Amino acid sequence: MMTVLSIQRLVKGISVLSFIAALTACGGGGGGKKGNPQSSAAQVVASSSKVAVTSSSSSIVSNISILPSSSASSSSKSSRSPSYLMGGAVQGNTLNLAAVTSTLAGASSDADGVGKAARFSSPNAVVRVSSNLYVVDYYNRTIRKVAIETGAVSTFAGAAGTEGSADGVGVSASFVAPYGITSDGNNLYVTDNNTIRKITLDTREVSTLAGMAGVRGNADGIGVLASFRDPHGIATDGVNLYVADADNRIIRKVAIDTGMVTTIAGTALVKGNVDGTGSDAKFNAPYGVAIIGNNLYVTDVTSQTIRKINISTRLVTTLAGAVGVSGSKDGVGDAATFNRPESITVDDANLYVTESENHIIRKIVVATGEVETLVGAAGVNGNADGTGASAKFDYPYGISSDGTNLYVADFNNNSIRKVVIATGVVTTLAGSSVDRAVDGLGGEASFQYPMGITFNGENLYVADTYNSAIRKVIIGTGEVSTLEVNGFTKPRGITSNGSYLFLTNTGRHKIEKIDLADGAITTIAGTSEGWGSSDGVGSDAHFNDPSGITTDGTNLYVSDTFNHTIRKINIATRQVTTLAGTAGSSNSTDGIAANAKFREPRGITTDGTNLYVADSGNDLIRKIVIATGEVTTLRINIFSIPIDVTTDGYNLYVTDMFAIRKIVLATGEVTMLAGRSEFFGSSDGVGANSRFSSPTGITTDGFSLFVADTNNNTIRKIQ
Repeated sequence: MMTVLSIQRLVKGISVLSFIAALTACGGGGGGKKGNPQSSAAQVVASSSKVAVTSSSSSIVSNISILPSSSASSSSKSSRSPSYLMGGAVQGNTLNLAAVTSTLAGASSDADGVGKAARFSSPNAVVRVSSNLYVVDYYNRTIRKVAIETGAVSTFAGAAGTEGSADGVGVSASFVAPYGITSDGNNLYVTDNNTIRKITLDTREVSTLAGMAGVRGNADGIGVLASFRDPHGIATDGVNLYVADADNRIIRKVAIDTGMVTTIAGTALVKGNVDGTGSDAKFNAPYGVAIIGNNLYVTDVTSQTIRKINISTRLVTTLAGAVGVSGSKDGVGDAATFNRPESITVDDANLYVTESENHIIRKIVVATGEVETLVGAAGVNGNADGTGASAKFDYPYGISSDGTNLYVADFNNNSIRKVVIATGVVTTLAGSSVDRAVDGLGGEASFQYPMGITFNGENLYVADTYNSAIRKVIIGTGEVSTLEVNGFTKPRGITSNGSYLFLTNTGRHKIEKIDLADGAITTIAGTSEGWGSSDGVGSDAHFNDPSGITTDGTNLYVSDTFNHTIRKINIATRQVTTLAGTAGSSNSTDGIAANAKFREPRGITTDGTNLYVADSGNDLIRKIVIATGEVTTLRINIFSIPIDVTTDGYNLYVTDMFAIRKIVLATGEVTMLAGRSEFFGSSDGVGANSRFSSPTGITTDGFSLFVADTNNNTIRKIQ
């Protein structure tokens, strides 16, 4: 599984079509200006290519109000100097921010709520305790509680986006990579970061029962003297815990009252498919574990088998599956085949197994080893509720049973599914991935990895990248609607001059224009017939995954990411030229025009005189003098993958990994405005207490910042 912690490494990979590289592409920002902002504003207002905004009244361009009343009170407007719209952001007044982050639209990946209103981020394991389910919410690094009767979801332990191994109560505790979960009725037990964690149900107190956080090994012993190597599944008989110690390829026993750890089957670090007693037996990748009476049942994932261990004698045998043969055949014993059996649960006479690659749930009769497919269609993933094969899952992982129903952590669907064992009827109990393009008000709306954001003087417009759509967000209400335009393939960058939107249609290597009056789409430059780096007019020019875009009203400026160049497009003539950098040559060299070098530049903004570029591959912010093409480095060794940039005329604001940073243009001083670069999450809050997850696009209406928080599928507001 790809963890969020791998984003920084993967972003710098060479494949722009990879999922994470796409997540870090950025939209267009606004502009920035050094020197005297008052005089600069006066100069810009005098220019016909800019849109003026005064404190006494709102200017109208194509019936678009530049500073709507929803943005600020009249008293706050009257105290401000003239402002102007450039490059999809308002400049001319410094933002007076208290660094308070809130969610304007979309539902975050860790939102509590009822049923489909709740959100998970790849739930991995589930256990039933009385009338509740407890879910390992893997990428949120939390334990969630789901009321079975109502579907109400709440966060039980851990704080979304806070990584660590701190013991504590509820959200004060932290997890690194929680995987398996079980319960003895009074406590939960979770495998996490080479430890076994205990959570008391009454108090939500989290403590570490065995192992040492982050320390890998295979030593038996008491508490911290014992060591594990990526433990996965866990089960209990009320006295002991039984753990599938996956990377050690062994099965461990943990005494609950003492924390004493012993190895009951397998040989540490030795792979195999051998039946036998104790250390004579061999496992390949034990993941799931369940108990019936005196026997353990283990999913040996890459062996494609279900193993049985007699607890008293430690004898290991193979119950079902053909060793090393992947498939989806029903049958008895080794006549049946599996494709990555992940987790396992039991009732009195049967086992139930999730198969991630087959996207199905299998039933195994313990007495005979007979295997049948209970629900789902082998090899067909989806998210449909239904009966039997008409129901669809997308990498089901965790599973639990109350004897009548099964509860499944449907990993890629970010939901908890309920299966009636007798009838095979599947419904969704909590969470949702059914539709990620829902219009609506605030949290009722949904996005799918939005990356670009711009302001046109009245509303926000969002490049909703993985929906291949352009969304409109009303600032005052958070109402989201979808523009009725077609033909985009993963749009990323977006900017506006008030009347039009300009976009990087990244998947088709084109730059396009949308007329906000009638929705008409025009291709400005580039062609979907192929990528390249040639200059020229319109479709004679070629790009290689263009991402960021901005405008000064006369020209567009584009970060041509995988050409490592900055391109200039005259809007009237559609003439494309290369302003700075050399196609195919990446570095961090300052210089003039082609002598300068970039490495995967993404975000870009302008003040009409200079461009400011988020040079993502170099972790730098670069400045380009438009008239000469001279490139200089604004700040060194501060950023970790800066993605986009905007300005208020005094400061630059940068989306940087999991945080928003501020650069004072006059001095170059850099401060952290919101979030923390080492922690991801979705929580609202003040300053470093807020959390983001791969924020990309950023813009301002002259009063607040607005951020496309990509992995959270939300639009955030900082004021």
